[in-house]
Amino acid sequence: MESLIKFVQDEFVTTKDFPEFSAGDTITVYYEIREGEKSRTQFFRGVVLQRRGSGSSETFTIRKMSGTVGVERIFPVNLPALQKIEINKKGSVRRARIFYFRGLTGKKARIKEARR
Repeated sequence: MESLIKFVQDEFVTTKDFPEFSAGDTITVYYEIREGEKSRTQFFRGVVLQRRGSGSSETFTIRKMSGTVGVERIFPVNLPALQKIEINKKGSVRRARIFYFRGLTGKKARIKEARR
């Protein structure tokens, strides 16, 4: 049963070519918002907390600070509204999921930039 689902996902779900990014990277996600008949492009810039799943069901979580409030958003990789993803900074972290980042404030909330 699982192989049948995987086959259908691989055949019929179109994948977009986005750059490789991982936890700790600061990225900007541009996505389309439709309000009635009008549509506009909005962006969400923040730190990637995790990438989860595989294939067409893969998602990634981004966290940004809006004033003093932390805002997290989960994006499916195959979301049709996603237009592009830009990598602003490559972060150097030791874990694949950096949920500890939620509790950090001030200078401790900095992520060291990875050497290229």
